[in-house]
Amino acid sequence: MKIKLFVALLLMCGMLKAQESGEKRLLTLEDVMPAGSNWYNLQPENRYTAWWGNVPVETLANEVKELLTGKSIVTVERLNEIAGETVVRSGHNILLPYGKQTIAQLKTGNRRMQIDWKEGKVIWQQNIPNGAGNQDFTLKSKNLAYTVAGNLYVATADGEILQISTDGSTDGSDDIVYGRSVHRDEFGITKGTFWSPDGEKLAFYRMDQSMVAGYPQVDISKRIAAVTMDKYPMAGETSHQVKVGIYDVKGRRTVWLQLVGAPDDYHTNLTWAPDGKRIYVFELNRDQNDMRLVAYDTETGKMEKELLRETHDKYVEPMNGLKFLPWDATKAIMQSRRDGYNHLYLLDVKTGKTEQLTQGTFEVQTFVGFNTKDKSVIYLSNAIDPRTSCLYSLNLKHRRATLIGAGEGVHYASLSEDGTMLIDRYSSPTVPRSVNLITMHSARGRESYRLTNILTAADPWQEKGYAIPEITSGSIKAADGVTDLYYRMVKPVGFDPSKKYPTIVYVYGGPHAHNVDARWHWCLRGWEAYMASKGYLLFILDNRGSEWRGRAFEQATFRHLGEEEMRDQMEGVKFLQSLPYVDADRMGVHGWSFGGFMTTNLMCSYPDVFKVGVAGGPVIDWKYYEVMYGERYMDTPQQNPEGYERCSLLGKAKNLKGRLQLILGYNDPTCVPQHTLSFLRACEDAGTQPDLFTYPGGGHNMYGRDQIHLHERITRYFDDYLK
Repeated sequence: MKIKLFVALLLMCGMLKAQESGEKRLLTLEDVMPAGSNWYNLQPENRYTAWWGNVPVETLANEVKELLTGKSIVTVERLNEIAGETVVRSGHNILLPYGKQTIAQLKTGNRRMQIDWKEGKVIWQQNIPNGAGNQDFTLKSKNLAYTVAGNLYVATADGEILQISTDGSTDGSDDIVYGRSVHRDEFGITKGTFWSPDGEKLAFYRMDQSMVAGYPQVDISKRIAAVTMDKYPMAGETSHQVKVGIYDVKGRRTVWLQLVGAPDDYHTNLTWAPDGKRIYVFELNRDQNDMRLVAYDTETGKMEKELLRETHDKYVEPMNGLKFLPWDATKAIMQSRRDGYNHLYLLDVKTGKTEQLTQGTFEVQTFVGFNTKDKSVIYLSNAIDPRTSCLYSLNLKHRRATLIGAGEGVHYASLSEDGTMLIDRYSSPTVPRSVNLITMHSARGRESYRLTNILTAADPWQEKGYAIPEITSGSIKAADGVTDLYYRMVKPVGFDPSKKYPTIVYVYGGPHAHNVDARWHWCLRGWEAYMASKGYLLFILDNRGSEWRGRAFEQATFRHLGEEEMRDQMEGVKFLQSLPYVDADRMGVHGWSFGGFMTTNLMCSYPDVFKVGVAGGPVIDWKYYEVMYGERYMDTPQQNPEGYERCSLLGKAKNLKGRLQLILGYNDPTCVPQHTLSFLRACEDAGTQPDLFTYPGGGHNMYGRDQIHLHERITRYFDDYLK
C-alpha cells in the first residue's frame, strides 16, 4: 500500500510540475474513449433541454426549470414527495408532455405514472408486466404495446392485458415473431409497432423466419459450451416473410393488410393518416429496384390505391415515412432521390401528384418538423458544403427556403409544440458546442428569426492543459479525376515538418456513413487524438460510396463493392506520399466492419504500400452477408457471380505480406465469424500469416471497458510493427 501511495504522489508531483512549467499533458485512452474514467470530464459543457409545450426548459439533476428565466417548474423532491416513494432520481427522466399543464410523466422500474404537482397527487399509473420487451407507449390513450418472447401484447390504460398474437415462437427459435423490427433494421426501420394518432389502433409487423437458415453461435459461458441459432438470411438465400396487422384495442380484433407483391418483399415506413382511416406503406421488391407507395383501408385491410411508383436500374431505397401537414390532411411531405439527390416533395394523397420543394446538388439530411403558425417545413441539409448540416425553414406558401442560425458546422434541432421556436445545437471545427434558442416568424413570405445564445462551450482539452494535435480538412480528386473527396488529417503532437512520421489511414468507406464533417475538430475520433499524442499522423478520407453526396456518388460502387472505394483511398495515399513529413515506408491502415473489409482488401491488394493493418469485424466475402444490405449493393450471387468473385477477399489471401491483425466479437450477429474464419483458412492454405484476436461473447461492436481493451490492443499492434 505504501509503495502504491508513493507512486501516486510521484505521478501527481510530475503532473503539477508539468503544469507549472507550461508543458501540455498527453491524452490517454481513459481521456478519449466513452468508457474511459476521465472521458466525461473532457466533454464540452452542455445544457440538457426539453419542451413544456412552447416553453423551453432545462433538465437538471434535481429539477426542471425554465431555460430563459431560470424559474423552477418542478423538483425531483416534490414529485417523490407526492408519490410517497422515490420514483424519479433525476430531472433528466421527467417528461412534461401536456403543454402548460402541471403534469409530469414518469417511468421507473416496472411502472409508468403521471403526477399533477399542482394538485399534489398521482393521477394515473400503469404496471408494466415483467419481461416486457419492445415497449411502445402512446400518450394519447396511455396504451402500451410490448412483446414477450415472440408474441405481442397491449396493456390498456386501465390495466387490462390483451394478447394480440398466440402463434409467436416461445421456444427461443424466433421462427415467428410479432411487434419487432423487421428486415434487419434496413430501410429506416427501427421498431415493429406503430400507434394510430388517437392511440386506439396498433399497426404491427409479423415476421415469419421459419424458412431462414440459422447461423450457429457458440455460448462459452455455459459449463459445456452451447449453440444458439441466429436467423441470418445470406445473400441469394431464402429470406423471411413479413405481414402487417392492425389491432383495434376497443373492438378487440385484428385486420391484416392485403399486401401486394411477393411474400419476401420489403414493407417499410408505415405511416398513419391523421384520421386513422388508412395507413400508407412503402413496398419494395426484393431486387430493391421497384418501390410503390400504397394506401390501405384500416378497417378492411384492403388496398385503396397505389399513390406512386419509383424504379431505378440499380436500387431505390425508401428511408423515410410520410409527414402529414398539420393544417392539411390531404398533403404530406415525402423524401426521394428521384432527381439524384435526397429532396423534399409535397405529395397529394388524393391524386398521388408530387411537387418538388427543394432542389439542387445537395441533400436534405433530416426532416425536423413543422412551424404550424407560418406553415413552414424545418429541415437540415448540406447545401452550403457537403461537410455541413445546417438548418432551413421552407415556407410552403411562397416556396422560399431560409437559412436559420449559423451557416456552419453540424446542427441538431428540436421544435416547440407549435414549431415557432427551436433549440439549435451545433458544433463547428472550432466550436465544441453551441446551444441556441431560435424564435421564428415570417412577414410577407420572408422568414426571419431571433437567436438567443444559451451556451457556447470552451474547448475542455485546451482548458485542462492537454496537447491538442493539429487537425485540418481539405479535398482531393477521386479516382475518376472529377469528384471532390474530403479528408481529415491529424498531425502528431509536437509536429515537426522536417521529420517523417508513421502514418495510419483510418477507413470505413461504406454507404450510410461518413467520417469527415464540419463538427468540432472535423469529426475527430478520440483514438485518433490518442495516436497523434504517440507520434502518428492519421488520414481519413470519405470515398465514393459514402453518404450525403447524392445517388451517383453512392452508386458508383454498385455490384463491385470495394473496388472504386480502394481506388479513391489510393488517391489519398498518393497525396500522403507527396508530403515530405509522411514516411511512405511506415504506412498502416485500420477500420471496422465495412472498414474492416476495406482494411483487409487494401492490405492484400496493395501489399507493398501498407506495412501494418488492423481489421475489425470485417466482411470477407459478400455471399456470407445478409440479404437486405448485400443484395442492394451487389445483387444476388446468382445475378452477379463475377462481381461476388472479384470482390471476395478469399482469393486475395495469398497476397498478404505485411502484419495484419484481425479482430472480431466471437458472437458477432452482423458480420458473422464465418467471414474471418474463412479468411484465416484461406491464408493457411496460401501460407500467409495474419494474426487473430477475439472477444468471446462480444457482438459486432465492443462496449464498456472492452472499448478501452480493444483500442489498447489496436494501438499496441501499430506500436509493435509500424512505429
